[in-house]
Formats: sequence, structure tokens, C-alpha cells
Amino acid sequence: QVQLVESGGGLVQAGGSRRLSCVASDRTRSMYGMAWFRQAPGTEREFIVGISWNDGITEYLDSVKGRFTISRGNAKNTIDLQMNNLKPEDTAVYFCAASYSGFGTSSAWYDFWGQGTQVTVSS
Repeated sequence: QVQLVESGGGLVQAGGSRRLSCVASDRTRSMYGMAWFRQAPGTEREFIVGISWNDGITEYLDSVKGRFTISRGNAKNTIDLQMNNLKPEDTAVYFCAASYSGFGTSSAWYDFWGQGTQVTVSS
């Protein structure tokens, strides 16, 4: 079973920045896709951004375009999420997800999930 570990969450003021990282325990077989989702209290988990590992194709939620950037890490099966100009509505638990076989905006594409990291944006 692949483990995903997120890091980088915390408290930040509105307009500030935060960088999240996700590391998969499998460092030999390449993931097809990796992504970030988030879930605020009382809401469903939503797709924010994903990346196709081999070719770098990305997909973003409209509300984060221009503010969030996903990138592949130096090590296999690692991704980062740079979040700039954060807003109170970005407050949520952020989850890393990964799949050996697919890439898309639906959670159904992903086989492995991290425990989540809390990001709180104060106004």
C-alpha cells in the first residue's frame, strides 16, 4: 500500500503564501497522476489541481488559477503546491492524491490519499 505524506500546512494571513509538499512512499514505479484536493468544514472534497507525472500536463480549479502552482519535485512521485495570495475561503484541509493509472478532476481517478494537512487563512 502506497503512503502519501503531506507537509507544509499552517496558519497564514490573507494575502500570504504557503507551500505544501507531498511525498509518496513508492519511489520506483512512477505515478501516472498526482493531485491536490481540499475540503472545508461542511463541504465536499474538491479538486484543486492535478499533474500528469510523465508529461507535466496540469489542470487547475478556476478559482485558484494564477494563485496556485503545482510542480513535480526532484524525487520521483513528489509534488509541491505553491499557494500565493491566499484568501480566507482557501481555508481547508488539503489532501494529496495519487494514481498509477489515471489523471483527472474526479476523486475516483485516485487510488491513494494522504491524511491531509490543515491550511487556515485569517482575514
